[in-house]
Amino acid sequence: MRLRYLILIAWLALYTGPALAAATVVVVSSERGGAYSEAAEALLGELEREGLPRQEVLHVVATEWSAAGALSPRLFVALGTQAADVLARSELRAPMLATLLPRASFEHILRLSGRKPSSQFSALCLDQPLSRQLELARLALPGVNRIGVLWGPQSSEPVLALKALADAKGLQLADVEVAPPQPLFPALRRVLAQADLLLALPDPQVYSSASIQNILLTSFRVKVPVMAFSPAYVRAGALLAVYVTPAQIGFQAAAMAHDFLQGKALPAAPIYSSDFQVAVNEHVARSLGLALDAELLRQRLRRSEAKP
Repeated sequence: MRLRYLILIAWLALYTGPALAAATVVVVSSERGGAYSEAAEALLGELEREGLPRQEVLHVVATEWSAAGALSPRLFVALGTQAADVLARSELRAPMLATLLPRASFEHILRLSGRKPSSQFSALCLDQPLSRQLELARLALPGVNRIGVLWGPQSSEPVLALKALADAKGLQLADVEVAPPQPLFPALRRVLAQADLLLALPDPQVYSSASIQNILLTSFRVKVPVMAFSPAYVRAGALLAVYVTPAQIGFQAAAMAHDFLQGKALPAAPIYSSDFQVAVNEHVARSLGLALDAELLRQRLRRSEAKP
């Protein structure tokens, strides 16, 4: 890692000038590989398809990069929390679009850096809007009336918004706070006793690698399905999830970047993905007497959102 960093610094010293001056967009990834590579490939490929030459896009990794603020592109794009944090701490000379990170992470970065959301520091969030999740619950499980939610310190604001949305849809919200040193599972039992569906929010205080299997098993035993926020949780035993893929984030980030380069400002407030996927655990669905088709649900959800 140290050697790669020194090579990068040498490269920057050698090519500061024409090569870096030509960078119209600088993309900073949190890491190499995995979701970051998938998003970056979609982003760079779509920008090139829209007419931006590949040589005008500089793509680097956050851990190898300490001089992002010294560049003067027209736009910075961060892929992931670490990349967004690195850029937030830099003296940027151009607007920044943070992507591939949850809204809570973006807001945490704002607080630490003293920045405010604006068209100069915008975000395309990885998590899904609560309205989309409730609509998927209505489409997949029309008999559900009581939505259960476990929430921790990072979820207080989403829960308030969820209560308003549930009221507007005629749904009851059964919410139980999980706060240290309160144990998780008494709270889980209380919420499952009041709910037809457990809606998982991406709060690490509640849902983690250490807790998810027990949460899913307990919910399965009392026949309360879980709507999760990732396909991994569906594979582990949640009934369904709505989520966005890294490639979908990359494509939408490219569209936003293209619009920006054409003169349109970035959104002043964080936005959510316009595209998404639905995953269904067919084994869990059958055990609950349900026949759910993931692609059909996705299409119906898209049509529902397209209505004026």
